[in-house]
Amino acid sequence: MFTGIVEEVGEIVDVRTDDDVVVLTVRAALAAEVGHGESVAVNGCCLTAVVPDGTQPGPTLTLELVPETIERTSLGAVAAGSGVNLERAVPAGGRLDGHIVQGHVDGVGTLVSRDPGERSDALRFSLPAELSRYVVEKGSIAVDGVSLTVAAVYPDGFGVALIPTTLADTTLGARTPGDPVNLEVDVIAKYVERMTAGYLQGPGSGTEGAVR
Repeated sequence: MFTGIVEEVGEIVDVRTDDDVVVLTVRAALAAEVGHGESVAVNGCCLTAVVPDGTQPGPTLTLELVPETIERTSLGAVAAGSGVNLERAVPAGGRLDGHIVQGHVDGVGTLVSRDPGERSDALRFSLPAELSRYVVEKGSIAVDGVSLTVAAVYPDGFGVALIPTTLADTTLGARTPGDPVNLEVDVIAKYVERMTAGYLQGPGSGTEGAVR
């Protein structure tokens, strides 16, 4: 479980393919504190750290991506030199400074435009049509693993306003129109939809409990 508060922007130093698994090597200061099997959110995607037997965590993270991850996220497009947002799993009893983020990417959106201010930026993103019902004004959404408040909702996307800290401490400050981003909508909204689907469709419809 994560909160969408990015701890560090790491740098991809190597991308290699081992049969059907893509292996990422990421240079990051927090790597020294991540043990084998621990979860790390990379651009909002929950990945498992791999530390070979007999070795100690070092200056880089090794992370494995299966075909499902490549197909459902933007991580297939990263290359050596790319920056990535990193967050370790939130400890039990820790502060929930952002919102509940699972690291399970729901879809890939695109940065449509950015309107720079003197110190803040307004960004507009597209999102897959099937996710639009989960996005509400002043609700929360994770964009490349960053917990953001939805400032505006459009028929084909949403807008956010980024403070100077977010621009400086995450990759969103360097994103340009056309760049893909990983999106995770509010998991609570998805559970509510699932549990109320049968009631909303009405008794006798033959579809009680079904989800569209």
